[in-house]
Amino acid sequence: MKCPYCSSLESKVIDSRPTDDGHVIRRRRECINCKQRFTTYEKIEEIPIIIVKKDGNRESYNRMKVLNGIIRACEKRPVSMEQMEHMIDQIETRLHSSMEKEIESEWIGELVMSGLKDLDEVAYVRFASVYRQFKDINTFVTELTKLLNEKTNG
Repeated sequence: MKCPYCSSLESKVIDSRPTDDGHVIRRRRECINCKQRFTTYEKIEEIPIIIVKKDGNRESYNRMKVLNGIIRACEKRPVSMEQMEHMIDQIETRLHSSMEKEIESEWIGELVMSGLKDLDEVAYVRFASVYRQFKDINTFVTELTKLLNEKTNG
């Protein structure tokens, strides 16, 4: 690791500890040459995920885009930011564990709807109405009926 003070390539690790989320390791280092101390962070390099949109266009996965959709669906609902973040963490775990480099946007939408269904039914219906582009009240009623049947039979 190159020293930020003298540019020496020789340093020793004095202390290592994981960060709060456990995904990053914080290392305290000391330069062998100038004895200055500095901090480095080490994390797993993640393979970028490409999202294939309905129209065939491709774009990089954007956590904030998914979070914004969930926030809109959960507006004025008793769902905490922590619950939403946890849901996205679970979705991202599924995406990464699929080992696919390109993922259909529909799959992410279905994962979000599944998570919202367990989290808050009103948020689920809100998200579904936009995601599935409900054309009229009958489509809306059909989705509500499915939800009620699942709740009764589940």
